[in-house]
Amino acid sequence: MTVAPLRSEGIHQVFADAVEPHRRELLVHCYQMLGSVADAQDLVQETMERAWRAYDRYDPTRASMRTWLYRIATNACLNALDSRRRRPLPSGVGKPFDDPEGPFVPGFEVPWLQPFPDRAFGGPPADPAEQAVERSRIRLAFVAALQLLSAKERAVLILREVLTFTAQEVAATLNTTVPAVNSALQRARATVGRADPKPESMSEPVQAMKATVDHYMSAFERADVAALARLLADEVVLEMPPMWNWYQGRTAYAGFMRRVFSQRGTSWRTLPTSANGQSAMVAYAHQEGGYRLHTLQVFTTGAAGTVTRTTVYQDPDVFALFDLARTID
Repeated sequence: MTVAPLRSEGIHQVFADAVEPHRRELLVHCYQMLGSVADAQDLVQETMERAWRAYDRYDPTRASMRTWLYRIATNACLNALDSRRRRPLPSGVGKPFDDPEGPFVPGFEVPWLQPFPDRAFGGPPADPAEQAVERSRIRLAFVAALQLLSAKERAVLILREVLTFTAQEVAATLNTTVPAVNSALQRARATVGRADPKPESMSEPVQAMKATVDHYMSAFERADVAALARLLADEVVLEMPPMWNWYQGRTAYAGFMRRVFSQRGTSWRTLPTSANGQSAMVAYAHQEGGYRLHTLQVFTTGAAGTVTRTTVYQDPDVFALFDLARTID
């Protein structure tokens, strides 16, 4: 049965009531696909506009509103990816650097994965279980692993594994066959498994995660490398797009921090924030008359109260996303 076109003056409100509950998860989906905050926001808006134009043809007997919107959003993302490059992180595309005192290798030609300000989601879901699921979906390491897939593999993995669509639903969304979906899913699982072999569950309590980062911030402000090293996991990763340089292991990480403090001084101020469902901090280095914005740092923490990954951004575009003050007193 085909639904008759709705032409009453209340159609805008009917449409808004139907689609708005899905806007947040569509934003997560588009961010996973594109790795860019601005692109994700644009594609959600495009999805809503496409849905509005097709709303009089929507048939709820053939697909739920959620499935219908995801179909529109996924195809909009795939079209956008035809003209966009993937957005990885340095640890996903090269070997770790051995010498923390070595020269920086710029990678300004690469469109790196952007962190997503949690405030841009409008606050966490009310349900703690939904919070945990969302945090797992948007954590930097997972989204970075997705960027290593082809656009279609990315869509298949997200729709099947993350959103639990059936193979038949995914095939209909991507205009392909169930065998093709299953084959793409197998390849995607293997690639993501190699890139993120020990995916953090993000199941540790938020307060425990914040406590670990609070200790890190305190040690950072004191430029206390020994205290920082005690908070690091054995195989901790430190990366800093847009530089290709990244380091693995407590020794290399601590060596790089000694380099930072020797070059930029030992007087720092930090402010807490959050990104991708993870604790983060804004670091300000002392300059005459105050403190100047230095970096945004996003942390992944382990169950043992250690930092397992730090992704450091010194990118004006990222600073603008988070609306960071350039200086503080």
